[in-house]
Amino acid sequence: MRTIDEIHADIERVNEDRHELWHLLSEAYDPQVVADIKALDERLETLWAEHRQTRATLRFGNRDRIVARARAEERLERTAA
Repeated sequence: MRTIDEIHADIERVNEDRHELWHLLSEAYDPQVVADIKALDERLETLWAEHRQTRATLRFGNRDRIVARARAEERLERTAA
């Protein structure tokens, strides 16, 4: 798992690249630049999703362990009822 700082560094780099592409696009329309911006937008979405997942894991722990614990608690509740 990457650290929040590593993810933020990647987000900053992608944002800078995207900013440069928008500047190029403002000078003259280029379909390749539009495609590149779209690809960077998708990369940013992926990075932010990774950021959210990493923060949740750091705060609450591993997702698999949480799900396993919840299922065990459900079984205990059903057995007790």
